Amino acid sequence: MKKHIVAILLAGFLFTSCMQSKEATHIQRYASITGLKPEKLAYYKKLHANAWPAVLKKIKECNIQNYSIYLKKIQDNYYLFSYFEYVGSDFSADMKKMADDPVTQRWWKETDPCQQPLPEAAAKKQIWTAMEEVFHTD
Repeated sequence: MKKHIVAILLAGFLFTSCMQSKEATHIQRYASITGLKPEKLAYYKKLHANAWPAVLKKIKECNIQNYSIYLKKIQDNYYLFSYFEYVGSDFSADMKKMADDPVTQRWWKETDPCQQPLPEAAAKKQIWTAMEEVFHTD
């Protein structure tokens, strides 16, 4: 009988701990868009088909999860749509950590020339333009 009570208490504790940690994790969703140069389409796809392991590791270290990039051709132009979830507590610090990483910098030297920033981003000397979330459901 004591073993069952201990097991029930332990299961309850573990369930409560899991629920609390799930609730404690705040997810911020980010989406952005940029253009893709048509002549760089095949190269961009090739790069991402074989993403560098150190870059993928750094993404996780910087508290980014569920990261996707989608491609869409509209008329004669290609666009990339990026989505990720941030689960850390200091987005600016994590983005600086990523930007300071030498391997990530080399990766961006490969990917950035493929992209065609939208005018809003280009004016700020950026590649990606942030998008507004207008709907979400879990």
